[in-house]
Order: sequence, then structure tokens, then C-alpha cells
Amino acid sequence: QVQLVESGGGLVQAGGSLTLSCAASTRTSRLADMAWFRQAPGKEREFVAAISWSGGVTRHADSVKGRFTISRANAKNMVYLQMNSLKPEDTAVYYCALTERDYIDVYHATKSSDYDYWGQGTQVTVSS
Repeated sequence: QVQLVESGGGLVQAGGSLTLSCAASTRTSRLADMAWFRQAPGKEREFVAAISWSGGVTRHADSVKGRFTISRANAKNMVYLQMNSLKPEDTAVYYCALTERDYIDVYHATKSSDYDYWGQGTQVTVSS
């Protein structure tokens, strides 16, 4: 069983930056592909970014490309989401996710159903 704990959310003005962190409870997470999703009120959960277990492959949603960057530090069992140039439409609960399915191509793993474990989420609110 893997536990994921997000942190780093908060209230920020438009144009500002935040860095989200996701701590995984087990060392096996170092061999797992991981991702960030977000869910705004009244909307479905949507893909934000994904990263392969090695960090060598990443993918970002078009809506955040050039502004957000996913990264990981396997020695610390951590995954990060650096968010710059934040917009009010980025307001959402952000979730960290992990997949144990090593047959999945992380570049195309953009659906919630591709992931097996989820954190509790961290709120990001961007004011205009």
C-alpha cells in the first residue's frame, strides 16, 4: 500500500508562483510513474502533468505547458510541481497520483483510471 501526501498549496495572486510537493510512503515509489491532476469546483478531475519513474519522460497538459514543471527526487521519495505565472483558472484541488502498472506509457497516461493511488489533495487558490 502506498500513501501519498501533498503539501504546498495556498492562496496566491495571479502571476505568482507555488511549488507543490508529494511525499510517497514507500521506496517502491521510486520505480513508479507519477502524475499531478487537479479538480475545480463543479468540474471533472483533469490531468496536469506526469513523470516517468526515472524522470526522463514528462508530459504537461497544454493548459499549463510553459508555466508548470513536474520533477521528482527519488532519493527523497518526492514529486514536485513548480507552478509559475498562475492564473485564476488554475484554482483547484491538486492531487498527486501513482501508477504501479509498468506497462503504461507515462506519456499517454493522462486519465485518472491510469493511476492506482491518490493523495488527499491540496488546495490552490489564485486570486485576480
